[in-house]
Amino acid sequence: MSPQTAAPSAAPPWPSAHHPAAAARGDLAARIDAALPQTQCTRCGYPDCAAYARAIAEDSAPINQCPPGGAEGIVRLALITGRPALPLSAEHGVEAPRSVAWIDESWCIGCTLCIKACPTDAIVGSHKKMHTVIEPYCTGCELCIPVCPVDCIQLENTSGSATGWAAWSLAQAQEARQRYQAHRERVPLEVVDDAADAGGAAAAPAPSAAAPGAPDPAATADAAAASRQAAIAAALERARQRRAAGPR
Repeated sequence: MSPQTAAPSAAPPWPSAHHPAAAARGDLAARIDAALPQTQCTRCGYPDCAAYARAIAEDSAPINQCPPGGAEGIVRLALITGRPALPLSAEHGVEAPRSVAWIDESWCIGCTLCIKACPTDAIVGSHKKMHTVIEPYCTGCELCIPVCPVDCIQLENTSGSATGWAAWSLAQAQEARQRYQAHRERVPLEVVDDAADAGGAAAAPAPSAAAPGAPDPAATADAAAASRQAAIAAALERARQRRAAGPR
């Protein structure tokens, strides 16, 4: 009996990375990314500027969803993509002056949540110690504000009436992208997504056989988490008492 002839494998429905179309999209995405202000604010609806650039290159996102880039940014993207320039999407925000975060150190409880949220590592501090913002590295992304449990972070206007690209330079955008890439090498985006899906809690370790008399790893992790929560709750209570005592 003659051996059966293997049927040719079906080609994947998407082009490989070496396919000319995929290479062209990759080049387009890189050019779009280079034209974005790199604030990494996520107001576009994507986890970072590079993800938004890829979505535009793949025709799955419009070019008017970046408030920090403003009207001039939309024009830049229109020239790159050949699409018509549209008004900034009100759903995603408004064009505004550049702001930087400022932490009231007298109210900071040292919870480190803002440090974890900052995409350019512009906030320094340690657990239960006051935090501060390194102004030149702050992109004004505002991601630190909603995570602060004592509302001690404010925004300060640093560009006057200038908005969009008039308030932000290419050199600043390049530095922000470099700092963000360094941040992502230390904290991959997948880790952040997994933590968000888990509600910010650490994933429970897989059960394993423990030696007799050894502490239960799951119980130890639960105890550590409870201790952290108690510390934050105590700090919050102290902050509330200080607020009730009078103005700062």
